[in-house]
Amino acid sequence: MIHTINRNTYGDLLAQHQPKAIKTDAENEAAILLAESLEHRQRTPEEDTLLELLIILIEKFEETSYPLPNLKSDLMLLHLMEARNMKQEELVGVIGSRGVVSEIVNGKRSISKAQAKVLGELFHVSPSLFI
Repeated sequence: MIHTINRNTYGDLLAQHQPKAIKTDAENEAAILLAESLEHRQRTPEEDTLLELLIILIEKFEETSYPLPNLKSDLMLLHLMEARNMKQEELVGVIGSRGVVSEIVNGKRSISKAQAKVLGELFHVSPSLFI
C-alpha cells in the first residue's frame, strides 16, 4: 500500500528536524536518537518518510566512517562455525568431502557459488558473505 503524504505536514517536519548529510559522530548520534524515537511509536505517513530519510543518511555516514573489513570468505566461515560451536566434520556432506571442507576452512580452496548458497541457508546469512 502506497501512502500519500501531506506536503505541508512533511515540510513542517523537515523544518523542525532539518535533516542533512551527516558529517560527525555527534550528528550521527542525534539522527539515531530521532530515528529511534520515530521507530518506536505509531507514525504518520510523513513521519515514515522522515524515518526512511534518516536511515539513508545514517547508513551512508556509517558506511563511509566505519567500513566493515573485507573478510576473506574462509574467515567468515570460521567465525560462523565458531559462533555455533561447529566442527569441520559437520560440514562434510553439506559442502563437500572431508578434504574439500578442510581446504576451504584452511583458505586453500575458494567457496563456490553453490557452496555459498548452501552455507547461506545453513547459517541464515546472505551467500554473498562467502564469495
